[in-house]
Amino acid sequence: MSTPYPFTAVVGQTDLRLALLLNAVSPAVGGVLVRGEKGTAKSTAVRALSALLPQVDVVPGCRFSCAPGAPDPACPDGPHEPGAGAARPARMVELPVGASEDRLVGALDIERALAEGVKAFEPGLLADAHRGILYVDEVNLLHDHLIDLLLDAAAMGASYVEREGVSVRHAARFLLVGTMNPEEGELRPQLLDRFGLTVEVAASREPAQRVEVVRRRLAYEDDSEAFAIRWADEEHEVRARVVAARALLPQVSLGDTALLQIAAACAGFEVDGMRADIVMARTATALAAWAGRTSVRKEDVRQAALLALPHRRRRNPFDAPGLDEEMLDRILDGFPDEEPEPDPEPQGPDDGGDGDGGGPDGDGGGVPPQHDGPPAQDADFPEAAPDAPDTSREDAPQPSPQGSGAAEQAPVAAAEPFRTKVLSVPGLGEGAAGRRSRARTAHGRTTGSQRPRGHLTKLHLAATVHAAAPHQKARGRAGRGLVIRKDDLRQATREGREGNLVLFVVDASGSMAARQRMSAVKGAVMSLLLDAYQRRDKVGLITFRGSGAELALPPTSSVDAAAARLERLPTGGRTPLAAGLLKAHEVLRVERLRDPSRRPLLVVVTDGRATSAGVPGGRPGDTPRELSGRSARLLASEGIASVVVDCESGPVRLGLAGVLAADLGAPAVTLDGLRADSLAGLVKNVRTAVTHTASLDSTSRRAA
Repeated sequence: MSTPYPFTAVVGQTDLRLALLLNAVSPAVGGVLVRGEKGTAKSTAVRALSALLPQVDVVPGCRFSCAPGAPDPACPDGPHEPGAGAARPARMVELPVGASEDRLVGALDIERALAEGVKAFEPGLLADAHRGILYVDEVNLLHDHLIDLLLDAAAMGASYVEREGVSVRHAARFLLVGTMNPEEGELRPQLLDRFGLTVEVAASREPAQRVEVVRRRLAYEDDSEAFAIRWADEEHEVRARVVAARALLPQVSLGDTALLQIAAACAGFEVDGMRADIVMARTATALAAWAGRTSVRKEDVRQAALLALPHRRRRNPFDAPGLDEEMLDRILDGFPDEEPEPDPEPQGPDDGGDGDGGGPDGDGGGVPPQHDGPPAQDADFPEAAPDAPDTSREDAPQPSPQGSGAAEQAPVAAAEPFRTKVLSVPGLGEGAAGRRSRARTAHGRTTGSQRPRGHLTKLHLAATVHAAAPHQKARGRAGRGLVIRKDDLRQATREGREGNLVLFVVDASGSMAARQRMSAVKGAVMSLLLDAYQRRDKVGLITFRGSGAELALPPTSSVDAAAARLERLPTGGRTPLAAGLLKAHEVLRVERLRDPSRRPLLVVVTDGRATSAGVPGGRPGDTPRELSGRSARLLASEGIASVVVDCESGPVRLGLAGVLAADLGAPAVTLDGLRADSLAGLVKNVRTAVTHTASLDSTSRRAA
């Protein structure tokens, strides 16, 4: 096993290191969520933290790491006899994004439970992480039900495994750390609230700071053991300081003034519930202990607010995370300071620091100092050093299509979002768990049974008994219990909901450019984006205007990136509807190769006009409308579920969006009919598209 990168050698990232150390001092703070772009030391700092945690005493042979002095009375390996324990380093357990529920919480041997009445339990990662660190990289990509199980165990300090009435419980108290790249999608606000602290990290743009990152990384790769020895003294000092802060923590006093400051800050920033108040109180107490003090000061409360409140202010994915520090100072200044105690004597080189700020106000309560280089805000980690900075952000301005053919109009703001009707894909899918369309999933209502493929996870008890019953006499059954064999076991098949790929094709041509009209269109698309976020979909955005179409946002889980692109969307020029539809066909073809199980839903937002071909080739004499019709029928022939949002307005309507919907085999819904509380929308779901198309075809034949 390679030598881990030292925690004290990480360059800069003061907030990240401080948040991790506060949780090491007081795990009751509730863990850390680290948000940042790729290559910002998130994983390196977390993995390095485990070396700073004190060793733990465990009962020899206990798979659940029970403490010898106070073993868990419900431990599945218990009861434990009194005796001396064995010391071992605190573990850091990583939860992979693709982990199953059984891998997380453990697996119960159903066959032995039914046949022998024995609770044969194989521990999962929650048991391995007890009294250590549980690290979830890319936590925003983890399935929702696994996140729910994980956070419930972290909140209760225990994990419960239940299978058909047979249950096992064991202790699961750990330091929870999650990392994520916001460009790949956000966590739900309810899940964000369950993390105690959050930290935003970003790579430095200062050349001198980046040089120090590269220098340390290269030294570590040349000889990791020698590099670790070089930082051994600093590691030992911080480890000793964590132990001292843990011992001091019960003596820290949280006065009434500090409690009032905490309550005022949470109320002033309008955070929901009381969890923020509790987390701030625990964080401020840990800050005081880390600084070697026995009372909480205003600067502790301020630093606690900066770590505990930003992620709790996000009400939807379009809200920017962060905290108004001037407002925070005004709130805290409204309370008189308590008489401060004298500063503690310096405990070592940590108290001097290197100008990183030490504690919240440079009082020796901060993170380890930096050496052999200038103070930096970047960090040292494998993925960042060799790469040049990436300036191609999701929200960066994008070039507009060439040859727009008309003056470009400035972007207009979107109207207020609203709750939309549910649009879903017909049939039964097998995609990633979500909340939009029907699918076969691991969770949901039971619809039948089948022989298990691999490890049994969800027993169908009635089907298992039915399979075993005819063979009881041949198997020599003598008592009341059934004789169960492995071939009798049946897996329950369940139906739930899946997330889809919702691809928006938005008309940005001159016919849509009226300010009031485009504002309403953007508001409708924003509403659909918010709905996609709540239903755990991937989204993509195609716009067409002038002489062509562009992929403004490749399919992604980052709904807020799509919203940012839409907000800046310019309008003007002719209407190349066919180009937009063919671009959608190409994007969906590529995505089908990347993720064949995720079914697409195409949402075309247009008034149906087509005034420019926008595509090469075509037959001589083809009009733009004929090209768009042929492109739409191509999509329909491949079974792509679609819906057309008709943006036409005014007393005289051409009905071209309805014609496009007929070619796509899709329903058409007006902007007003898209609202969930509207009576105007008669078509609620794309599964009615066949009936809708048949009706239009019948009308056309009668007219002919």
